[in-house]
Amino acid sequence: MILVNTETIPGKKIVRTIGYVKGSTIQARHIGQDIIAGLRNIVGGEIKEYTNLMDDARKRAVQRMVAEAEARGANAIVNLRFMNAQIAQGAAEILVYGTALVVEDEV
Repeated sequence: MILVNTETIPGKKIVRTIGYVKGSTIQARHIGQDIIAGLRNIVGGEIKEYTNLMDDARKRAVQRMVAEAEARGANAIVNLRFMNAQIAQGAAEILVYGTALVVEDEV
């Protein structure tokens, strides 16, 4: 699966546009991570526990989007975009979306 945040893929031509695909997940913080993050907040620096949490959530959302695109016959997704929103105290939704296509090499 080819994933790009541009409208086109260099060296590929669009054979068919399948349409909008998306993947999402809602991720909640873990109390253990909150304690460690709180301590790290006192001394400053990156809160790696939250960075890892959000990275895992983004990967899960992308996997779900790719699965939807593949189920619909796509081999590429263009105009890839991410969004996030706070759903509740300590929980965030990660949404990834794009346009699924069938592409092939340009001749």
